[in-house]
Parts: sequence; structure tokens; C-alpha cells
Amino acid sequence: MNQEQNIEQQLWAYIDGISSSEERTSIEKMLQTNLEWKSKYHELTEIHQLMNATELEHPSMRFTKNVMEKIAQYHIAPATKNYINKKIIWSIAGFFFTLIIVFLIYGFSQVEWTSGTDSKYSIDLSRLSQVDYSKIFNNNFVNGFMMVNVLLGLVLLDRVLANKRKKFQKQA
Repeated sequence: MNQEQNIEQQLWAYIDGISSSEERTSIEKMLQTNLEWKSKYHELTEIHQLMNATELEHPSMRFTKNVMEKIAQYHIAPATKNYINKKIIWSIAGFFFTLIIVFLIYGFSQVEWTSGTDSKYSIDLSRLSQVDYSKIFNNNFVNGFMMVNVLLGLVLLDRVLANKRKKFQKQA
């Protein structure tokens, strides 16, 4: 089977004119001496002539218009503006804005605002790098607050996805 495929590949290369001159001479010798090669060559040349004789089908002039008319019959998904609820977006934005404000308030409450020197600024900028952030992120209150926020975020995500699923099922 492998030898037959090899013969066929070499003959196709010979018929198509892509074989090298050395291969051409060896194939011509095999065609003159070997009956199997000769019969296979005649079979492949007939196939080659049939393939050249067949005309390629061309789509009708209205092909594009026909396709577009068929597509227009189907329900196309509405634009995102229609199915994204702005209340949900605003509530998510409000949630994160509140979270940022709470962390800023808590962080600034941990800073020692009194300064040992009198200056026109009430905050000593060199001491801001000395803020102990471990108090902020190791506090049990903050950890609990973060867990509650993560749970609320997951519940909100679940609600949003459930609403989208319901709307999609109603449209289908």
C-alpha cells in the first residue's frame, strides 16, 4: 500500500511538472519498463484531464443578497446598550467607591497627625513613610470587612448572571 502511494505521488509530481530532472528521467524509464507504472500513469492522466475539463461552479449574481436576506429572517441579538442594566453598573461602581472611601478613612485614622515641630504644614511628610500598614491589613475588623465584601460581590455577580440567563431564555 505504501509503495502504491509512493508511485502515485511521484506520478502526480511528474504530471504536474514539479518533479526534478533526475526524478523525471527515472519516472520515464519506469513508464517504459514497468506495466504497473504505465497503467497507473494512464489512470492519473485521465483523472488530470477530467479535473481540467470540469468548470468551477460560480455562485449566482444574487448570492450575497440571498445570504443577507436569509440572515435578516433570523433574530439577531440586540445591541449591548439594551440588555446591560445601568442600575447594576452604578451599584457595582458605588460598592467599589464606598470600599475605597472606607479604606482611606481607616488608613488616615491610623496616621499620627501631631508633629513635634511647628511648620506651616500640619502633616510631616517625612513621617508618612513610617505609617505602619501591618495594623491596617492584620486587623480582624478589616479581614472580616473584606470577607463580607467578597461574599457580597459574589452574590451580586450571581444575581447579574442569573438575570442575564433569564433574559436570554425569554428571548429564545
